Amino acid sequence: MYYFDNGATTFPKPQEVYDEIYKAMTEYGANPGRSGHDLALKASRGIYDAREELAKLFSVKNPMNIIFTYNCTEALNIGIKGLLKPEDHVITTSMEHNSVLRPIKYLESFGVENTIVRGKKDGQIDPAEIRKAIRNNTKLIVTTHVSNLTGTIMPVKEIGMIAREHGVPYLVDAAQSAGVYSINVEDLGVDMLAFPGHKGLLGPQGTGGLYIREGLEVEGFVQGGTGSASYSLNQPEEMPDKFESGTPNAPGIIGLGQGIRYINRRGMDKIRKHEEDLTGYFLEEAAKVDGIKLYGPLDSSRQGAVVALNIRDMDSSEVSFVLNEEFGIYVRPGLHCAPLAHETIGTMEQGAVRFSFGPFNNLKELKYAIKALHRISKEL
Repeated sequence: MYYFDNGATTFPKPQEVYDEIYKAMTEYGANPGRSGHDLALKASRGIYDAREELAKLFSVKNPMNIIFTYNCTEALNIGIKGLLKPEDHVITTSMEHNSVLRPIKYLESFGVENTIVRGKKDGQIDPAEIRKAIRNNTKLIVTTHVSNLTGTIMPVKEIGMIAREHGVPYLVDAAQSAGVYSINVEDLGVDMLAFPGHKGLLGPQGTGGLYIREGLEVEGFVQGGTGSASYSLNQPEEMPDKFESGTPNAPGIIGLGQGIRYINRRGMDKIRKHEEDLTGYFLEEAAKVDGIKLYGPLDSSRQGAVVALNIRDMDSSEVSFVLNEEFGIYVRPGLHCAPLAHETIGTMEQGAVRFSFGPFNNLKELKYAIKALHRISKEL
């Protein structure tokens, strides 16, 4: 098996993540925050520890300003829909995932206006274009940190400075960057940060979260039991209970905490350097394949561990099928839930074959993948 689909979910996870989830399920799988007995308290403590690990990772002063969600998409929906009201204006870009674009398009029917700033051919966004798009009624700027299609690293710090200068909240989609790239929400000027647990943070699927800056008023759209203020029929306003109704995915969140501890032990800088080296090698060698088309910055210092490519005019799904069936190589073809990004780079009709590397890939695997691309190019 040659797994190069880490942009969708990192696989495998560190063994300690699996072990901790199993332990949580079998040794203290009670409902956290709902009872005062030992098992419930241990589960609650495990969730809080994971919240603290995330706060340290993102340089968040108060861990309670991080809420847990079931994925990054839910986090983005909370940030977008919880802040914007009719007659507001939001700015985003053509390089976004549908988890940003669809909530924004949905809000159009409620009178929320939007501007989509077009990216360049390599997926890069010009911060000056963000500045130009700001209006008097602009209430939110939303951009990805790293493109899930081209791997382009966006100028989030420059955009954050523009947002602060104009007093506009800034929401960053860290789906492809959390756990690999250093994120300091204060230094970057980020008011909300949405992240998945199952990608670079090395946790399980069904986990994610949203950081919300202290004092930023965001509405919740799910109400229910929180284990706190049970005497009241109204949802608590305190963080994180305002957004965390119902029984949480305690084993998953506890496993996520273990994934972050693995990152800290191995070193985020080392993980990033490892992925940069793999990406650099792959870009250099893939460019030698006859008929190859590569997209994005084509520079491992300016893109994450994501490489989009095509071979001549072959359908991306056909190439992916052959990679899977004949070589045991797992990648993702198609439009990657990012249609405007494909329009931006010119691959809307063909789609693209996406290779995305993770901390457990190695050079030997990449060499095998390059040989496979050479063979496909010659035989198809």
